[in-house]
Amino acid sequence: MSERKLIAIEDPADPRIAEFSQIRERDLTGRAGGFIAEGTVVLRMLAAAHGAGLGIRAEKLLLLRNRVEGVADLLAAFPEDVPVYVAETPVLDAIAGFHLHRGVLALGRRDGGGSVDALVGALPQEALVLVGCGISNHDNIGALFRNAAGFGADAVLLDETCCDPLYRKALRVSVGSVLTMPYAREGSSEALLGRLAAAGFAIWALSPGGEVEIGEIAPEGRMALVMGTEGEGLPQAILTRFHTARIAQMPGLDSLNVGTASGIALYAMAKAMGRLPG
Repeated sequence: MSERKLIAIEDPADPRIAEFSQIRERDLTGRAGGFIAEGTVVLRMLAAAHGAGLGIRAEKLLLLRNRVEGVADLLAAFPEDVPVYVAETPVLDAIAGFHLHRGVLALGRRDGGGSVDALVGALPQEALVLVGCGISNHDNIGALFRNAAGFGADAVLLDETCCDPLYRKALRVSVGSVLTMPYAREGSSEALLGRLAAAGFAIWALSPGGEVEIGEIAPEGRMALVMGTEGEGLPQAILTRFHTARIAQMPGLDSLNVGTASGIALYAMAKAMGRLPG
């Protein structure tokens, strides 16, 4: 590998790395389509997504100088026109606004993002889709994407009330799966599920009071699992209109958290559909 050109940053106010300034505050105000990838695991996923036709690209990288050698293979995966900035610890911490012990950051961008119609229309005849309705916690959004990737789902659909999966914490919890999993976030939950129903999906809404235990669902060629927010769960209109499933658990507990429940349910559905190895 030819040696990658590194650009030293000595002033935290250097305009070339302004997008990384005061990261937590910018997390709250948004980045107009941009996102921050943090840590080597997410950076690896960004490298895989860049140029893979997913609409994901890296714009610039910012690294702690003593981390460069350890991520040399990752740097080689990015095109030469993606600048790599490096800084010492005091400068990097001043840029970020807190101590950044991982020392690895990237600014990425998702170009546009596919519509629900385009995404559903491109799904194969045998498909598994995860749907989130009203998921407002970034940890839970990240867990949904990680589970979707882990159990072979083809796509994730989120209604307009769900939080942004490109938020830095959601990206980190998903271990970068948000960058490689096809997804769309738009419209109402009823509209999303109506589109899936019209495309021939068997739709299963997960609820503690579901009619069928998740392991007893009969597999079909196209299946969708619907998750609601913790506490309130899914709207009654959805539970009335579609099939409902439950996860057997000990009495006395309201429900499992979204991340755990989606993992168990996706595993059961993927296994029934023959999508898992072994």
